[in-house]
Amino acid sequence: MKRIVVGEGSCGIAAGASKVYAEIEKLLSGSDNGSDIELGITGCIGMCYLEPIVDIYEDDTLVQRLVQVSENDAENIVGAAMSGNFDVVEALKIKPEDEAFLNKQTRIALRNCGIVDPTDISDYERRGGYSGLKKVLGGMSQDDVIEVIKTSGLAGRGGAGFPTWFKWNAAKNSESKTNRKYLICNADEGDPGAFMDRAVIESDPHNLIEGMMIGAYAIGATEAVVYVRAEYPLAIVRLENAIKQAREKGMLGKNICGSDFSCDMRIKAGAGAFVCGEETALIESLEGKRGMPRLKPPFPAQAGYNLEPSNINNVETFANVPWILANGGEAFAAMGTEDSKGTKVFAVTGKVRKGGLVEVPMGMTLRDVIFDIAGGIRDDKQCKAVQMGGPSGGCIPYELFDTLIDYKALGATGAIMGSGGMVVMDESTCMVGMAKFFLDFTTKESCGKCVPCRIGTKRLYEILTRIVEGDGKEGDIELLEELCNAIKDGSLCGLGQTAPNPVLTTIRYFRDEYEAHIKEKKCPAHECASLLEYRISPDKCVGCTACARKCPASAIDGDTKSPHNIRQESCIKCGQCIATCKFGAISVE
Repeated sequence: MKRIVVGEGSCGIAAGASKVYAEIEKLLSGSDNGSDIELGITGCIGMCYLEPIVDIYEDDTLVQRLVQVSENDAENIVGAAMSGNFDVVEALKIKPEDEAFLNKQTRIALRNCGIVDPTDISDYERRGGYSGLKKVLGGMSQDDVIEVIKTSGLAGRGGAGFPTWFKWNAAKNSESKTNRKYLICNADEGDPGAFMDRAVIESDPHNLIEGMMIGAYAIGATEAVVYVRAEYPLAIVRLENAIKQAREKGMLGKNICGSDFSCDMRIKAGAGAFVCGEETALIESLEGKRGMPRLKPPFPAQAGYNLEPSNINNVETFANVPWILANGGEAFAAMGTEDSKGTKVFAVTGKVRKGGLVEVPMGMTLRDVIFDIAGGIRDDKQCKAVQMGGPSGGCIPYELFDTLIDYKALGATGAIMGSGGMVVMDESTCMVGMAKFFLDFTTKESCGKCVPCRIGTKRLYEILTRIVEGDGKEGDIELLEELCNAIKDGSLCGLGQTAPNPVLTTIRYFRDEYEAHIKEKKCPAHECASLLEYRISPDKCVGCTACARKCPASAIDGDTKSPHNIRQESCIKCGQCIATCKFGAISVE
C-alpha cells in the first residue's frame, strides 16, 4: 500500500501544509486510481525550515521525502506516488545535506515525531506504543519502576535537571489524608524561541500519555493533569483526541490494561503566564487561584495540588519514560556524560541556516549542534553568541562553543540547560539590547509577589533602556551587577532568581559593548537606533533622489544629480535609505 503523508505540525500548517493536504485529497478523490493510495498526516519531524514536508511511503518504508512543497505541486506529487517515477518532483526532493540534519541526531523523546499519525492510537501501537506501560502493569512494583528510572539517570528536562527518580520516590512515600495523589505534566512552555513541548504533544501525544501513566503508577497517583498553555490550540485538540482514544482502549481510567491500577487524565489550559512554569505557581493556577509561587517547604511531593502529594515533570521528561521502560535504564544511561545521561531536545532558532528541533546525546558540544547539525550562521556572517535557557538562561560567546552540552558544563558558563531553547546570534546582534529584551519579558511576567523580583527587574530594565538610548552613565555596569546579585539572592522563586542571568552573562563576556554604549555613545553592532547616525558620502552619491523619495521622515535634502544630506535631527533611523541606495553611498556610524 502506498501512502502520502503530509507534515501537519504547527510549523507545517503555518507554511501551508493544510492547503497541500486539501489539494492532494481532492486529486485522489477524483482519480480512478486514488483508492490505491492512502493519504494521512503526521506531526513535525523537526526540520521546520523545510516545511511543508510530504513523505511518500510504500507500506512502512519511506521511499521519498519532498520539502518546501506547495499546493501547486500536488498534481505532480500524486502522479509520482502512483507511478513510482519521481523525476517530475526532482526539485522537491530533500538534499543530502538536509538529510544529515536528522541523521546526526539520536532520537528518543522525538522518536515518533514526524512519523506516526498523532490522531491514530493504532499507528502509535504499531510502533511499539504502550508496550512500556503493559510491561509495568504486567508484574513490576512501584519500586521496580523507580529503580529503572534511577538506573537511567533521567533528570528533569524542564530546566533544573533534578533527578526524576528522587521526585517520584518522594511522592510515592508521602501519605495522603484522602488517599489521593496527583501526577502533573508541566506543558506551560513560555520561553521565547522554545517549542519542544508543543511539538511533542502535537506530533506524539500517546507517548506523553504512556509516560505519564507509568509515572502515575510509580507514585500511586489517582489522577493525571496536563497543564498546557492555551496558546497551543492544536496541541490541546490532539491531546484531547488521544486521551479519548486511550480511554476507549483501556490505557486510561479504571483497571488499566486489566490491572488493579486506575488513573484518569484531564487537560488544564493555562492563560499563558510565564511564572506558571514554576511548579508551585502552576499548582496555584490549577486550583483556580492566581499563579504565584508558594513558600517551600512543604514541597509538592508532600503537599501539592489540593495539598495532596503531587509530582510535576515536563513533557520531554515524560516522553523519555516509555522508551526507558521498554529498553531498560542501562540503555539510556549509556548515552551522555557522567553527570548528564541520555539525550536532550533543543529548539534551535535565530540566525542559523537550519532552524528546528534537534535531539542529541548529552556530551556533544554547542559547536556540533549549531554548525554541524543546524548548518551554521545565515548569510555567512560571524557567529557571536547563543542564548541558552531563555529568559532564565544566559548568553554563551562563540569562543566557548566547545562547551559540552552537560548540566554542569553549561552552568559553569553562567547559562543553564533550561528547557532547551537555543537562540543563535550573529555579529549584528547588540548584546546590551539582547539583555534588555529578556529583562522586558521577565519584568512583565513577574507575578509581583516578592519585592526583589517585582521592583528589581524593573530597575534593571530601566538602566538597560537608558544605556541603549545613549544616556548610560559611569557606574551603571557596577550598579547592574549589584542589583543582579541582590535579585538572585532575595527572590522567592526561580523566575526572579534566574532573571538576572542574561544581564550578568552579557556583562561577563561582552563588557566592551556596555562600555562602548556608555563611554563612546556607540553601538558596535549598529543595532541601537538612538546611537546611530546615517551619513551620505558626497563622493559616492550621484543625486538620484531615490533615498529622499523613500525616506518616511523627509529627512534627506538635495538637488537632482547633486550629493544629498541627511538632517540628523529629523532622521528616525529606520534604515530605508540604506536599503534603497544602489551606490553604497550611505553608511551607519
